[in-house]
Amino acid sequence: MIRKVKPQVRVVGFDDGTFFFSSKLNRDKTILIGVVMKGSQEVVGVLSRWITVDGTNATDAMIDAVLNSRFKDLRVIMLKGITYAGFNVVDVERLHRETGLPVVIVIRKKPNLAAMEEALRKHFPDASERISLLRRAPLLVELVPRRLYLQAVGLDQETAAEIVRVTTKTGLTPEPLRLAHMIASAVMTGESTRE
Repeated sequence: MIRKVKPQVRVVGFDDGTFFFSSKLNRDKTILIGVVMKGSQEVVGVLSRWITVDGTNATDAMIDAVLNSRFKDLRVIMLKGITYAGFNVVDVERLHRETGLPVVIVIRKKPNLAAMEEALRKHFPDASERISLLRRAPLLVELVPRRLYLQAVGLDQETAAEIVRVTTKTGLTPEPLRLAHMIASAVMTGESTRE
């Protein structure tokens, strides 16, 4: 339990690499990168796993990365939304329960859940399970009007907002997520893309 957010709070932020439409058809893999940081200042490590595009293994990959890493002093997991590698939906409650760490989800654009559910029903035989995960996601809280939202599992919204604040150096995206995005895109395309 986090009582007070310290500037050097240990956070791992996960993002996935880019992929192409053909990856969806072939159920190819993309990289999942976790950047471990002290607040917004110091990178202390990087985790990586491969996840299936439109698969169901993002949650398992994150749990495995956290539990089998040498970083035993992690305090928070940060996610950039709850869908990775297309519609590889993260079970955030299970991620929290199995790692014992709170999960803070940071979103730049408010998701259109109706459109997501429609796409899932149209293209996935297991749409009901994926939709269930989307619907069980925590309440979406607007931090910056129409520009930044968060969801939190395992801690209150005020503490989650403070964690976002202390892990953000410039702009709106927390450093662990910004760096995870850059590394993941560089692995998949040869160079980093803008956040």
